[in-house]
Amino acid sequence: MGLAEGGIPIGAALYGADGTLLGRGHNRRVQDGDPSAHGETAAFRDAGRQRTYRGTTMVTTLSPCWYCSGLVRQFGISRVVVGEAATFHGGHDWLAEHGVQIVLLDDPECTALMRTFIKNNPALWNEDIGE
Repeated sequence: MGLAEGGIPIGAALYGADGTLLGRGHNRRVQDGDPSAHGETAAFRDAGRQRTYRGTTMVTTLSPCWYCSGLVRQFGISRVVVGEAATFHGGHDWLAEHGVQIVLLDDPECTALMRTFIKNNPALWNEDIGE
């Protein structure tokens, strides 16, 4: 969705401990002119206030950046499922060191999507990852 809107193709969803979808979103940094509008942040905001985030799972296209990794730690999200980390090795190792369960899928479709995006949009990609 983000790519079709002229943005960055990273999406995320937050699921409750029982598997219920709490919120979903995608990176909207370009579309909204908001540097904090990452996919994980959008999914978290879409979920709204929860009494606790313990037991929840964040699913994301790409390894979460430090900003999104901080969100996971701050609110105690228990598990992060990562589509791929070949194009960007974010903070998932740090999260694992602090007790967050990491499931790294190494999904070829996610990797191909990101590699194509990076090749076609290097300046936008570097802006997104803070380079």
